[in-house]
Amino acid sequence: MRRRALLQGSLAAAGPAWAQAQAPADSGGRKLLRVAFRNAETSLDPAGISDLYSRTVTAHIFEALYGYDPLARPVRIVPLAAVALPEVSADFRQYTVALRPGMRFSDDPAFGGRPREVVAQDFVYAFQRVLDPANRSPLRGTLMDTTLVGLAEAFERARARGKLDYDLPIPGLQVLGPHRLRFVLEQPRPRFLEFLASCDIYGAQAREVAQHYGDDAAAHPVGSGPFRLKSWRRSSRIVLERNPQYRERYYEAQPAPGDAAGQATAQRLRGRRLPMVDEVQVSIIAEEQPLYLAFMGNDLDALATVAGALPGNFIGRVAPGGRLTPALARRGVQLQRQVNADMTLSYFNMEHPLVGGHAPAQVALRRAVSLAYDTEREIRLVRHGQAIPAQSQLVPHVSGYDPAFKSEMSDHDPARARALLDMYGYADANGDGWREQPDGSPLELVMATEPEAVNREFNELWRASLQKVGLRIRFVTAQWSENMKGANAGRHMMWFLGSTASASDGQDFLSRLHGPQAGNANLARYRNAEFDRLYDRMSALPDGPEREQLFLQAKRMGVAHMPYKVHVHRIGNDLLQAWVRGYRRPLFALEWWHVVDIDLDEKRKRNHDT
Repeated sequence: MRRRALLQGSLAAAGPAWAQAQAPADSGGRKLLRVAFRNAETSLDPAGISDLYSRTVTAHIFEALYGYDPLARPVRIVPLAAVALPEVSADFRQYTVALRPGMRFSDDPAFGGRPREVVAQDFVYAFQRVLDPANRSPLRGTLMDTTLVGLAEAFERARARGKLDYDLPIPGLQVLGPHRLRFVLEQPRPRFLEFLASCDIYGAQAREVAQHYGDDAAAHPVGSGPFRLKSWRRSSRIVLERNPQYRERYYEAQPAPGDAAGQATAQRLRGRRLPMVDEVQVSIIAEEQPLYLAFMGNDLDALATVAGALPGNFIGRVAPGGRLTPALARRGVQLQRQVNADMTLSYFNMEHPLVGGHAPAQVALRRAVSLAYDTEREIRLVRHGQAIPAQSQLVPHVSGYDPAFKSEMSDHDPARARALLDMYGYADANGDGWREQPDGSPLELVMATEPEAVNREFNELWRASLQKVGLRIRFVTAQWSENMKGANAGRHMMWFLGSTASASDGQDFLSRLHGPQAGNANLARYRNAEFDRLYDRMSALPDGPEREQLFLQAKRMGVAHMPYKVHVHRIGNDLLQAWVRGYRRPLFALEWWHVVDIDLDEKRKRNHDT
């Protein structure tokens, strides 16, 4: 107890972020799951978000039609709000979905005190909200890529009048009855099911809620998922509680026959009603030291998933050589490690006059910046070995990813970078040690960044790498959520961030190069007609050798034009307290809080021992 008091004292000195991680000492027998995010949410409106943190929350409030089995590897899509997998036409242009009858939204004043059943129109409304130009959804480009019949025409009409007419039917979104709907596509989309399984964005949303709350609707997320919002202090603390109206659902995970750990988890939890915890408390703890100490002080139950995993610089003291220290093993702490289906990347704004464009000199500048950057040093010193070099926009565990593929993307070659800059006229004309543009005007790269200590390490690595080739870089600091808004608006010259897969199809990541999605998924605003034709061909093809060849062409094009410098694929190190049961890091899904349990007896025992 003395050690615990001293630890809490040191955490309190770390600042207000730690204070948000603390939970009541006695939960009265209720099961609380306490987790943390490294960055703040931006919104709780599914139509208005594209960041991992916000979507992790809303994925537990709005239930999608389909999702992923939490234990199956390879991954397996399972029905959620749908009764079964969709009926699919032979040409992959029609997907008919039957809904579970009797599902209800969580109670809300917008419903006038009456229970509100989920119907097919509520899913159509979710699609309409993303399409509505009044909502300025960053997801609209991805939605348009589905080629739902009539979607483009509906958007053009809506753009002309400034908002969507929600009463005007869209032919590609057909309500066949209260619990049946059909999606009709202009082009074959063999992987449209994966799109429907991409978590909360298109989960049922009630029109009455948006009308009731108006401009404040983003603060009142009302869905039919396992949890509902209890409280929200923006950029500080989010609390979800069990949704009493959630449908009768039981744990039914089906791991592979040879998966011993998965089989043990399935046997322990099979038949349990979901969600298994009563409340989820999410704290925003940006700095690494308070995050780590909060877990070590038993005041967080998990450092888990990309949103809040163990920071890499603590791996040496937690699991040297990939194995838990004896002290942590005696505490019953659980460690799960894997190469994530993710990447970190720096993008160049292709509309910026300095770093954008397709002229040879501009391409050369971007390639030189990439070659100058020392990825190996990033992995070794900043990430403490917890990453592997990336070779393209494709990430592990998705189609199109080839671990044998090697490209210039990961090369660190300052000599070649200097040669490229010299060849295209980026010379030190005035002798001050810094290169100028070919016309003699100043050359200064500007990168958006965040205030946390780890970002200062990345900034210093960028500065040192570019200085060796005579390039100057300046950093503009803001909170992550503000930088995300700036990225969507095209305000940054450069920004460094991460991206995590939401589906097993690698084409989802190639949307970052797709011209029609510029300003949405395509933060770099890269536009290339040849690439767009290739992308469209890939969308219509079934999986197979022909499609894999297109993946290869797409990867090479992304490397040659370098709108993104892709850095690494991270190795995730998730720590769970001894009392957390059933966790397995999702490869693509964002929701997992409802499929884990808290063993209160184990928790009392371990805390007493501490």
